[in-house]
Amino acid sequence: MRVLIGPDTVGPDVSDDDLRELYSAPSTPWLRANMVSTVDGSATGDTGVSGSINNAADKRVFDTLRSLADVIIVGAGTAKAEGYRPTDTPIVLVSRKAQVPPSLVGAPAGSVYLATCARSDGIEKARATLGEEHVLTLGSHRVDLPLLKATLAERGWGNQLCEGGPHLLRDMVFQGCVDELTGTTVPRLVAGSNGRITEGAPIDKPLDLTLLLEDHGTLLGRWRVGQ
Repeated sequence: MRVLIGPDTVGPDVSDDDLRELYSAPSTPWLRANMVSTVDGSATGDTGVSGSINNAADKRVFDTLRSLADVIIVGAGTAKAEGYRPTDTPIVLVSRKAQVPPSLVGAPAGSVYLATCARSDGIEKARATLGEEHVLTLGSHRVDLPLLKATLAERGWGNQLCEGGPHLLRDMVFQGCVDELTGTTVPRLVAGSNGRITEGAPIDKPLDLTLLLEDHGTLLGRWRVGQ
């Protein structure tokens, strides 16, 4: 792995320590979204999940970002589709319907939280599953994403990592929550009708490229998101 755009202090072979420095957050609270796609823009492969298109280079950065994060934010639908399991870093599920994926039911106390809204029909079941103190009611009809970011920061979780999915990422960008996008482009073409890394109503946000790495044709970048 090498640096194409970025600091010239890193040698020709980027180490794991280099990655931690290259991806360090400039301040907190800092919310970065991490996604992967193919050269032709698909966010998934033929199995319908991102795990079918990622590779070793993407996994290195993915692991680095998780090691730097205080908390992982992910849509409940994505967590279910990708088979999320508890990690050493707390996971906050975002679900208007207050759904907890089966793979996270029974997780150790405090490892999984749910951000939902007061009008959700499933909120009582979620409280029984995760514990009332682990269910965050943020908004009445839909999850208030700026309030989610602020609430997590107040808990001391300033370095926030959003792992999608595409609809959640679109909404977070639209509502001004995302400070940075870290994106991997894998050297593959898959065609088909798979979705992109953002889905939903059109948005138009400028991005400023601050880092670009390359590893056997895979491109890994950091983009500041304009507000």
